Formats: sequence, structure tokens, C-alpha cells
Amino acid sequence: MPRRYRLTPHGALLWATLALCFSLPSCTPSQPPPIAPPRALPRPLDAGLATTSAATDGPVGSARLSGSGTTAEPKPPPKLNVVVIFIDAMRADMPWAGYPRDIAPNLTALEKRSISYTRAYALSSYTAMSDAGFLAGRYPGELKRSGYFFSAYPEDELFFPELLQPAGVRTLAAHAHFYFEKKAGFHQGFDDYRVVANLDADNTTDKNITSPRHVALAKTMLSDEANTGGQFFAWFHFLDPHDRYMTHEGFTRWGTGQRDRYDGEIAFTDHHVGKLLAFIDAQPWGKHTAIVVTGDHGEAFGEHQRTRHGFELWEPLVRVPMFLKIPGVAPHRIDTPRSHIDLAPTILELLGAPAHPGFQGKSLVAEMKGDEQPEQRDVIVDLPRTSDNFRRRALIWGRHKILAFGDDFRFKVFDVVSDPGELNDLRRRKKDLYESLKKRYRERVKTIKDICPTHTRKLKGKRPENPC
Repeated sequence: MPRRYRLTPHGALLWATLALCFSLPSCTPSQPPPIAPPRALPRPLDAGLATTSAATDGPVGSARLSGSGTTAEPKPPPKLNVVVIFIDAMRADMPWAGYPRDIAPNLTALEKRSISYTRAYALSSYTAMSDAGFLAGRYPGELKRSGYFFSAYPEDELFFPELLQPAGVRTLAAHAHFYFEKKAGFHQGFDDYRVVANLDADNTTDKNITSPRHVALAKTMLSDEANTGGQFFAWFHFLDPHDRYMTHEGFTRWGTGQRDRYDGEIAFTDHHVGKLLAFIDAQPWGKHTAIVVTGDHGEAFGEHQRTRHGFELWEPLVRVPMFLKIPGVAPHRIDTPRSHIDLAPTILELLGAPAHPGFQGKSLVAEMKGDEQPEQRDVIVDLPRTSDNFRRRALIWGRHKILAFGDDFRFKVFDVVSDPGELNDLRRRKKDLYESLKKRYRERVKTIKDICPTHTRKLKGKRPENPC
């Protein structure tokens, strides 16, 4: 049973004070707030927010009292559906993690109703690798792929939605970038797979504004009885914060800097995702639907001389929000590092389908429900070499992170809790720590079976002894 909490008078006063603080403007539009690292928030969530309601998010199928005062025979709980929402380039420093601008009120409200991982990592630093790893439940370097930056994945690569179809789960997806057309291979295992129509296809930039049409398409698909008449899984990857940062009529303009305009894109996307969330809540199947929200990767605004995303694995590029609203599970926060590698087995367990033995991750369901304590384990972030980038890997263990450059020929070590900007390399000052992490990294990556992509001629940094 989920834990339940009551809001004490002291807690109510504290929460009201915090709400007032976050409602006040913290900076002028022309001066974006300092880009502070996301901070781990206390867990469990404030008591007043942790209470679930049997009419909305409470345990499904629980016994109810009849008019005679006797307990009715409990009905079997209905099977859960799962909706996954990716928001492109969504950094970890969002309002629920301490960012002072109220740029995502709908997602902030949902996070308060969710199990939220405060130290979550994407599988890589750009979409083609992160999304493929998410779908495969394995690291990008283990996947059959073309070797180009916009990687294509063949039909014989297994993606987890293919495991849902034999289990009787309807699978649907809608996306908003030309890369998601079927030639990329992400459609595998989906019964209903669509891409927003009439997109400008330019592999050097992204000029499209898509959230309004994307939400309309998602609502159309979710209104189809063929899709939602039984148990279903849906995946929607929202793209508007990607690449160019557009301004939108009717939305706050924070300023002209990159972070200012990015914040506007997050606010615009949040507004439209909020419409989708409201639609889901209003459906008869809404109260039996788990919702997963995360970013496919982060975004840089000058950290380590990087802008936008890809090419490296610094914290702003790979640390992302990740929270799951699950019917019957009380909201709380988990500070133990986790990554997208765990999403495939988690989603399969929520849907009642068996996991695949080849998955690298582990289901999060037991720790989210409180049936077991979150254990410390390795988190790997993987960026295979492509036609546009050299190879990079990282291992996060507790508060420390070791970065491996090229073919593991150089390493850096950081305490990303006390030094989230990754400014102080600990290799020389803490040699024992460095040697321990390097050994741990080398042992862990032995379990990652790298394969060569099909096109190797243009791969960055390849060597005669290691052509892929």
C-alpha cells in the first residue's frame, strides 16, 4: 500500500511560503538567472502533496463500502496503460529542481504527483543515440546502426515495443521531426506510428514549430477506440526546444540570450503538453494510465565551451529530469542515480509484459513502490563514435563521475554533487579514488558488447587496430 500523509499546520504554512517565493519574479527579462546546477530535493515530497485520492490517483480496484456498511468484494485492478513523454533537450534544472523561472507550470504540477528521480541521466547526449538506447534497453554502442550522425537502425534490431505486441498491448507513437520517419527504424513494434505532417526537412537546423500539431495528432490517436479500447503503450517525443529557440506570441519573453529564448521554448512546450495531460486525465482510461516524463538529453549554454547538445558527456548535456506518475503509488523523490537504461524493463513490468534477458537495466517498479530500497549501482552514459563525433563514455557511481575520452585513453574524475560544473578534476588529488573508479569503469564496460556500424569510412577517431 502506498504511504499516506497529512498536511500539518506547520507544513501548510511552509508550503504556502514556498509557493509565494516561487511566484515572485527573480530577475529582469534582459538578465537570465544564473544557470545553477539542479539540486537534489528532499524526499519524500512535502506531506500535503503526497496524499493520493482514490478517485484520481489512488489504488485501483480497492474495496469500497456498500450501503449496508459491509466491504464489497474487491475487483481485480484494471491493467495499466503507459504514456511516455520525451521533451527534446530538456535540462535537469527545471523549476521543480530549483530553477527560479516558472517556465513549466504543467510539468511542475505533474512532478509533484510523481515519483521523481533527482539524479537521472539520458543514455547519450543527442537524440539518435538516446532514443535508440531507450527503445532497445541497451547502450547505443551495442546496437546495429549505420554509423552516421543521424543513425539508422535495421529491422533485425529488437526494440521493446516489439515485446508488447505479443502480450496484447496496443503500441502507438507520434513524433515531430523528419528524423523519426520510418527510415530511422524507430517505428519497429508500433501498431500506429505517425509523424507530424508537412515538416521542413533540413539536417542542419530545425525551423519547425510543432507542439500544437503534435498535441492534436496525439489526441486524435488517443481518441481512436482501436488504440485505447484495451491496454496500450504510447510514446510522444516533443521537439520545440530543439536547435533554434523560437519566440511565441502570447508567451513571456525573458530576454534575447540563448537561455532566455530556450526558457520560452520550454514554456511553450509545457503549455501544449499540459493540454495533452488534461486530455488524458479526462478519459475513462486516464486514472489507469501511468505517465513517464523525461528529456532525451540536456542542453548546454556555454558550460565547457559547449552550446546546444551532442559530442560530449558533460552534466548539462546528459543529466535530465525523469519522473513517473503511477496510479496507486504515492509521490516521492529518489536521489539515487538512475538512467533511461531502466525504462524499458520498468515500462514492461507496468504493462505486465515479460522483460528481455538482453536488457542492460533493471525495472524501477519495486523501488518506486517502496518494496525495496534503491540500491547503488553503476550508471553508464554512452556516445559511440559516428561520422560527426569521437567516442565518449561516462560512469556515475554515487557522487562521482569518471569520463572516458576516445578509446579509454584519457580519463577525468569529478564529484558531481559538490562540483556539478565539473571544474575540479580529482585524478591527481585523489589518486586512490581515480584508480578505483577507473578499475570499476573497465570492469563494467566489459559487459557492453560494442559492435561496428555498417558504414565506417567516415567515423571520427577510428584507428587501424580499432576501425569502429
